[in-house]
Amino acid sequence: MKIALAQLNYIPGDISYNSTKIISHINRARSEGADLIVFSELAVTGYPPLDLLLRHDIISASMAAVFEIATHCKGIAAIVGGPSPNTGVFGKSLHNSAFFLINGKIGSVINKTLLPTYDIFDEDRYFQPGTVFQTISLNGEKLAVTICEDIWDEQPFGDRASWRLYGVTPLDEIMKENPSLIINIAANPFSHNRIKVRNEVFARNAKEYGKPLISVNQTGGYTELIFDGSSVLIDADGTLLEKLAFCCEEMRIVEIPAAGTYRRSYSLPPSFPVDMTPFVHLALVTGIRDFFTKGGLKKAVIGLSGGIDSAVVLALAAEALGPENTLAVMMPSVYSSEHSVTDSVEMTRRLGVPWHIVSIEESRQILEKTVTPFFDGKAPDITEENIQARLRALILMAFANKFGYMVLNTSNKSEAATGYGTLYGDMIGGLSVLGDVYKTEVYRLANEINAQKEIIPTDIINKAPSAELKPDQLDTDSLPPYDSLDPVLFRYIDLERSAAQIIGEGFDAELVEKVVRLVRTSEFKRKQSPPVLRVSSKAFGSGRRIPIIARYR
Repeated sequence: MKIALAQLNYIPGDISYNSTKIISHINRARSEGADLIVFSELAVTGYPPLDLLLRHDIISASMAAVFEIATHCKGIAAIVGGPSPNTGVFGKSLHNSAFFLINGKIGSVINKTLLPTYDIFDEDRYFQPGTVFQTISLNGEKLAVTICEDIWDEQPFGDRASWRLYGVTPLDEIMKENPSLIINIAANPFSHNRIKVRNEVFARNAKEYGKPLISVNQTGGYTELIFDGSSVLIDADGTLLEKLAFCCEEMRIVEIPAAGTYRRSYSLPPSFPVDMTPFVHLALVTGIRDFFTKGGLKKAVIGLSGGIDSAVVLALAAEALGPENTLAVMMPSVYSSEHSVTDSVEMTRRLGVPWHIVSIEESRQILEKTVTPFFDGKAPDITEENIQARLRALILMAFANKFGYMVLNTSNKSEAATGYGTLYGDMIGGLSVLGDVYKTEVYRLANEINAQKEIIPTDIINKAPSAELKPDQLDTDSLPPYDSLDPVLFRYIDLERSAAQIIGEGFDAELVEKVVRLVRTSEFKRKQSPPVLRVSSKAFGSGRRIPIIARYR
């Protein structure tokens, strides 16, 4: 059987756009001889549609689109993801469904059974779980159709190597009909420290049930989420035979192997490498590009400080949007080093990015003079530092408003975690590019950007991190060195380990207590931050919900 894997980039809520794209690929797959074409989870609405699922007009348009798509399924069958009304007498009003379209109509509807409610997922808010387990038939073959989480009933979770999350295993039930193939339609977001687990889950299912498995994932950016595609065909013994492109649309027709099939006709792609930095690079570019394209935006403005974070964001933005659509603004004060400006100018020259220098020194002096009488002779402190950060934000927003730019935030995950940033200052922006990238990872990303050609000057990479808001300031005046800080943050935030557990691993108790205290007391800042492009399994945003006012240890 020849099956087309359609790995596409959708727009949440744009039913017309999504269905037109689906129909186009059905026609193409038919012309190329496919028996069946498979699309991803909730392809008709795009995933995740969130509370758009609560709108009657969206659901009506989605179902109308499914009926229209079905009319194009003559001479070819299709599996298309979309919401369907719950026709039962109780429960949520919708199912998360896979529509099997054949002979110009809906042949059957398979409803998702396992509804994830962890991390960024909240499907139980919208959907009623399916309770019927049965195969579909095509050309004399029985096919087991599952929807994303339905094959993730057992997976690594927290510190556990394996954990059963649900009381039912859909494939155990479907296998009673002895299908010849497992099909999984998915919406798996990218996370650099979990993508290998995904392939392991696929391989384990194929091997455990002794059946080939295909999984079709969507691709593209969806606000803070980035879907990497990487759709796969896996043989019955768990061998990866085909993998589609990373963070890119692709349709590929594959032949489902019979037992003992000679494998030389398959691509047999390598597994993901240990160093995921190149994939993080591409994912962030995808996230920026789709945030702008799907949001009707075109141009970005970045405050270029001479530090590594803003340099990396500028390079990523220029790659995603084009240098002509990326503006760098340098805003020095009396505390800015000469190299910060000259290094920044050199980087804009290398990229071909337009730039301006707008000094904040005069404004700083005027504003400090204005408020000094009210401070009753108090010595300068963080107040004056924050004034500078907010003046820079004011200038960036002025450029954004006047010329139709959107400000890209340049704070990294280490800073966001510890509150090392100024509300309404360097924390402004419509999108946080590096908010899920720890500082030590930013350095790796900078070196990856420079792998083929030096774009970021080495002086920027090698200089000691500094906010340059007072004389001789360094980040280490306020924070532990990043190579000590980041391992603690990773264990506390990403792995959700307690301070006691981290100290038990051999980390200095005073360091751990300080870091944990900083993270806890900075929650109010993160709640007011822009959306963060998610590239790990535990990003700040919808996947991490901590109360602002709380007492816990």
